[in-house]
Amino acid sequence: MEREVDSGKAWLETLLTLMGFRAQVKVQDKKSHSDESPESWLTIDKTQLTPQQTNLLLREQGAGIDAIQYLANTLINLSRESGEQRRYTVELNGYRLKRQEELVTWAQEVVQQVRQTGQEVEMSPLSSAERRQIHTLLKDVEDMETESRGHEPDRRLVVKLR
Repeated sequence: MEREVDSGKAWLETLLTLMGFRAQVKVQDKKSHSDESPESWLTIDKTQLTPQQTNLLLREQGAGIDAIQYLANTLINLSRESGEQRRYTVELNGYRLKRQEELVTWAQEVVQQVRQTGQEVEMSPLSSAERRQIHTLLKDVEDMETESRGHEPDRRLVVKLR
C-alpha cells in the first residue's frame, strides 16, 4: 500500500516539475467505503507557488485540478489489477474541501425539493468525480435514488424518489 501512495506523490510532483512549478505534495490516506478502492489525497503545497500559478492549476471551477486528478487516477492505475487500484483526490488551496461542503449542501437541498414536490430533480452539469460524490452521499438515503443521464459533456445527475 505504501508503494501505491508513494507512486501517486512521485507522479504528481513529476508532473508539477514538468509544468515548471516548484511544489511539494503531501499525502493523506482516507478511509473509503467498503465497495470502493482505497483513497489517497494528494495535496499540493502552495507555499512555493505564486497566486498566478495556483490559479492556473485550479482553473475555472476546478477544471485544472479535475484534469490532473483524472490523469492521476487513469495513468497511475493503468498497470494495476483492479484489486490493487487506488483512488486519488488532488487538492490545492482547500478547493476540494470547500467544494465538498457545497455539494453536500446542494444535495441536501435537492433531496428536500424532491420530497416536497415528489418530482425528480435534474442537477446542472457536474464533473464525473462530483457526480460520483453525490451518488455516494445519497446512496444511504432510503427514500432517494440517483442516476446519471445523458452523455459528456452534458451528463446530468438525477435525484428522485425510490
